[in-house]
Amino acid sequence: MDFTLPKELTDYLDELDAFIEKEIKPLQEQDDNNRFFDHRREHARTDWDNQGLPRHEWEELLGEMRKRADKAGHLRYALPGEYGGKDGTNLGMAVIREHLAAKGLGLHNDLQNENSIVGNFPTVLMFRDFGTEEQKKTFIPGSLDGSIRVAFGLTEPEHGSDATWMDTHAKPEKRDGVDGWLINGEKMWNTGMHVATHDFVFARIGGKDGDPLGIACFIVPCDAPGVKVEEYYWTLNMPTDHPRVSFTNVWVPATEILGDPDRGLELAQHFVHENRIRQAASGVGAAQFCINESVKYAKQRAPFGKPLGTNQAIQFPLVETYTEAEMIRTLIYKTAWQMDQMSKKDVARHLSDKVSMCNYRANRLVCQAADLAMQVHGGIGYSRHKPFEHIYRHHRRYRITEGAEEIQIRKVGGHLFGFIGASQKQKKAAE
Repeated sequence: MDFTLPKELTDYLDELDAFIEKEIKPLQEQDDNNRFFDHRREHARTDWDNQGLPRHEWEELLGEMRKRADKAGHLRYALPGEYGGKDGTNLGMAVIREHLAAKGLGLHNDLQNENSIVGNFPTVLMFRDFGTEEQKKTFIPGSLDGSIRVAFGLTEPEHGSDATWMDTHAKPEKRDGVDGWLINGEKMWNTGMHVATHDFVFARIGGKDGDPLGIACFIVPCDAPGVKVEEYYWTLNMPTDHPRVSFTNVWVPATEILGDPDRGLELAQHFVHENRIRQAASGVGAAQFCINESVKYAKQRAPFGKPLGTNQAIQFPLVETYTEAEMIRTLIYKTAWQMDQMSKKDVARHLSDKVSMCNYRANRLVCQAADLAMQVHGGIGYSRHKPFEHIYRHHRRYRITEGAEEIQIRKVGGHLFGFIGASQKQKKAAE
């Protein structure tokens, strides 16, 4: 087995580093833009008098970063060449996201809202794989140039991890001779609605509670009558763009369903493995940053006449965390490489448990590493003058979102005991 990363990938990391030094760092340092990254960051980013939403200046800066990255050919790296991308692999994206996160807090790869010089475009791929020709013509170019922004309404106030129990319903209704659907319900954590033009709204159109079938994915214009943002939820990591949204007698034409009307949940799962492996890689990168900074500080800080790093009480926890990071990184690289050898269906059948292992262990790791970095740095580590509290507050969410770690562990157990995945077929064959 050869664990050497492809030369074209390591060369590309150098290219990204050069781009950051030439284009992104100067942008971060001009016009006091550093206020979004130094100890003032939470206040600078948050419009406290406007529901805790992101300040316009903050989002404008992120938009300029994306514009420059796109012009340089980096933003669409993971997309197919037909959409201006580089046909980036899962391994490539994992390595890049880890590399960027390991650089620490910065405009090149902001941890809070997942804006990066190398972007994720799940909605583009959803429209490519499930959209009608008309939907593709409208939504793919719009999603790429930023004129269309699609939010994601799946989770509900009374139903979290199990989306098959869904109170949002849609019923057929014809208006002016046009077939359509009338949607009623509520969604929670409908992220990005303050800037979205459309919302993927998942609603039950048939079947019964608990059935995976009978749920459709509707493309709902955010300015449609009956769509209302009820409130934005303030979170551990501010600013917030996570609202509760109500849909009251919202009518959309039948053409505004994405994919098979009965199999909407399959769309929700379409990008889950790619997203989770990339997020896990970012977690390892951020953890490595915390480790590196702690080692550097422990070698420099010299209380009682000797460096902190000479104390085993400092060395041992860092060694344990460093070892964990090395093991999880290796599993992420292996799993991402294996994903590149399979179809999406085969990934779900054979690798879904491995992706879950990577994800939940990486999420735990980065929280532990950030906490340890605070402890090693003492009082200054607890302050906002160091980025560790920010890293912790951001990554703590992933032990709940993107599939709570209990859900991820349950999935691993399902594969291990033969209840789901390829092992289920093997178990039945053996019986």
